[in-house]
Amino acid sequence: MRKKEPKLIITFHTTAEAIAMEKLCKENQKTGRMIPVPREISAGCGLAWCCEPDMEQEMSEFMKEKGMEHEEMVRLMY
Repeated sequence: MRKKEPKLIITFHTTAEAIAMEKLCKENQKTGRMIPVPREISAGCGLAWCCEPDMEQEMSEFMKEKGMEHEEMVRLMY
């Protein structure tokens, strides 16, 4: 079993928003990956973006700049 570490989880209202986020992040060399939404939280769709917790400000600004909307940003052990 892998060790859980603190992560920043970004959830979305729709699957289309989650996939658009993944595409934008790859195009702009943002670290992170798409994951299933953890049980501890709920979201409009079943996908979430997972990255390092110290990227919260950077990701928030990036998403605003790109016109991306999210449901919530949560820090949790994942």
